[in-house]
Amino acid sequence: MSKITVLGTGSWGTILGNLLAENGHEVHLWGNNPAVIDEINQKHTNNHYLTDFTINQSLVADHDLAAALKDTEVVLFVVPTNAIRSVAKEILPYLTKCENPPILVHAAKGIELKTKLRISEVLKTILPTEKFGEVVVISGPSHAEDVAKRDLTALTAASKDLSRAQKIQRLFGNEYFRLYTNTDVVGVEIGAALKNVIAIGAGIVHGLGYGDNTKAALMTRGLAEITRFGVKLGADPLTFSGLSGVGDLIVTCTSVNSRNWRAGNQLGQGQKLADVLEQMGQVVEGVTTAQAVHFEAKDLGVSVPITDSIYEILYEGQDLKEGIVKLMNRDLKAEFN
Repeated sequence: MSKITVLGTGSWGTILGNLLAENGHEVHLWGNNPAVIDEINQKHTNNHYLTDFTINQSLVADHDLAAALKDTEVVLFVVPTNAIRSVAKEILPYLTKCENPPILVHAAKGIELKTKLRISEVLKTILPTEKFGEVVVISGPSHAEDVAKRDLTALTAASKDLSRAQKIQRLFGNEYFRLYTNTDVVGVEIGAALKNVIAIGAGIVHGLGYGDNTKAALMTRGLAEITRFGVKLGADPLTFSGLSGVGDLIVTCTSVNSRNWRAGNQLGQGQKLADVLEQMGQVVEGVTTAQAVHFEAKDLGVSVPITDSIYEILYEGQDLKEGIVKLMNRDLKAEFN
């Protein structure tokens, strides 16, 4: 049995914490909302994020970081991208007191807007590799709602230190949840982040009434530009044909459980972005990622026309149908370069 600290009491953090508790580990789930912490401890529910779900009674929710992190062996970040840096700074004083530095893991999907850094890079700026070792990234086709129902799920655990990825693989594995290892952290993180942008586009075309041909074309060409962008940053192109690439893209672009797809669908039906985000009540990572990738792709000289179009829709008031026409009327070219 290992002591594992999960940072984040949203749907994904709660479900991953619950899974680890079911696997027999000592799990402490930390969050900054006392009402949610009390509900988890007293009622074993988290109804704001997960309806009709009972949390394993051995899981302990903490508002106290010292208690959550004391002698922990693994720290799992499951907070929004824009909170990764601040949470890492907050836990640093506690982790330095640990006799054995814990393995750092994250299951977030995004790119930090201001710095354009991947999440593992953000963590390393606060929690350096020299002291804490290589970060492990968990990503792939998964919705918390499905894992809650024990739907069969396969994800990727990626780290430059394969032995760390393998340890996390063993901690999580059970009869309905399976991890495969990978050493391509860049590819796994880029696939995880950019598929959210393409999912907004998939929701938009659905909301506008387009059919299966359009959705298939969008996803396929979306994968092409995710791959181009990732390879430019040093990713292995094979990663994008795996669970954290095409697998995650499929589930995020086709499921009503996807916040990014739902946001795009509402935009396609004529709603305003501000209203969509307010009604969602949870972070829609693709909105910020579209902005980060739009500008970074320009700096790198990488063609990302779908991402650029979604950026223009979200931030420049581009008419949805005119944006699609603009995409379709670009210069003709070969499928593979």
